[in-house]
Order: sequence, then structure tokens, then C-alpha cells
Amino acid sequence: MSTISKNAVLPEKRSSEDMKSNKQFLYPSYLLENQLMDAVQDGDLNGAISIIESLSTSERPKYAFQPLRSAKNQLISICTLYTRAILRGGASQEVASSLNMTYMLEIENCQTEQELTDLEYDMLVRFIEGLNKSRATQYSNIINEAIAYIQSHILEDLSLQAISSHCNVNPSYLSHLFKKEVGVSTVQFINQKKIEESKYFLLHTNQSIADLAKKFNFCNQSYFTAQFKFYTSMTPKQFRDARPS
Repeated sequence: MSTISKNAVLPEKRSSEDMKSNKQFLYPSYLLENQLMDAVQDGDLNGAISIIESLSTSERPKYAFQPLRSAKNQLISICTLYTRAILRGGASQEVASSLNMTYMLEIENCQTEQELTDLEYDMLVRFIEGLNKSRATQYSNIINEAIAYIQSHILEDLSLQAISSHCNVNPSYLSHLFKKEVGVSTVQFINQKKIEESKYFLLHTNQSIADLAKKFNFCNQSYFTAQFKFYTSMTPKQFRDARPS
């Protein structure tokens, strides 16, 4: 929960009409941002730049009493979404994590809103470059296709049979090839990706841990917690409690 200084000046409470007006204003930007995430996931730089330019023509919501902090928070959210998008697109965990850490630090180091605007374009280019290089050099076509399928169906009850059927190969062959190239079994890879995806919901929503376990098709909350701790060294609750206020 956010901590507010006793000396902070709080914004005036908005009327219901103001809230409705603001909701209507935000809706097109929300749609454009969803399109932007799809373009990043597909590695479509030109398409993503076009959407960024469309977003820049409309003023995004700001907190008047802290405009720089507001702009930083917006860019942090976009950086998080870019990270998720390239993971879904087939980028390695190492590439995505490295880019995320690098740009989170750069965002905080920006001193002006113009620096953040410049960084937004640079961040977009670097994330898509990282995705495309990772997809091009990391694994064979079959494994890249399997990973892309897993990323796109991460909220479903994935099975080796379903993945191999999508890739048009024998399940045993896919299992052997996956372990050989990726270094872990398909089940381990799927669990790891589910844990990575669940982090977003722990940080940005108030969904219960039990609901998240169900959302990601873990058999129960205890198994979800055990898997989360195995991959992050923290329980889901510890991870959520450690999020910035």
C-alpha cells in the first residue's frame, strides 16, 4: 500500500462526471497499448513505432503534483509489458531480464520528461532487437515454435501432446529435443514461464494467491507456492509484499 507523507498535498476529489469523462478519454490509448504489445511480441518494429507515434499525439494522464514521477511510473509499466511481450514472443529469460533491469535503472536515472520520451523509443528498439536476435539464434525451428506456442497458451492446461501436435512432431521426439536444446523438460519450462507471468499479477493486481494458482492451472495453491519459491527463492506473498509502494 502506498505511503503518503503527512505534508503531501492531495488532489481534489473528482466528481462522478469527471471520472466518466476521464474514462472515455483513456479508452483509445488503452486499445493502442494493447496493439503495441502485440507488435512487440511479433517483433514488428515499424508497426510498433507507428503505434508509439499515435500514442504520443494524445496526452497521457498525469498527476499534476508529480509529473516526472508520473511519467516514470508510466514508462516502468511499459517496460514491464515489453518484457512480458518478448518472453511470449520467444525471447530467452536471460535476454528479457537483462533488458528489464537495464531500462528500469535508466528510467529512474532520467531527470526530465524529454529524457523519458527519448528513452521510450530507444527501449522499444532494443527490446524488439533482443527478441529477434534471441529467436534467430537460440533454438531450432521446432523448439522455437514449441516455445512460441507455450508462451501464447500459458494460461491453459498445457500438455506435451498438445504442443507436439501443434509442431507436427512425435511427443517423445519433442521431449528429447526440448531437453537437449533448452536444458530442461517441457514441464519445467512451462512451470518457469507460468511463474514469470504470475509475477505481473502479483505486482499489479490484488487477485488472491489461490485465484492465481487456479488461473495458471496449478493443481493447488501449495504447489503454486512451492514452484514459485523454487524459481524465485520467495513465496508469492513475500514477492507481493516486497513490491514498491
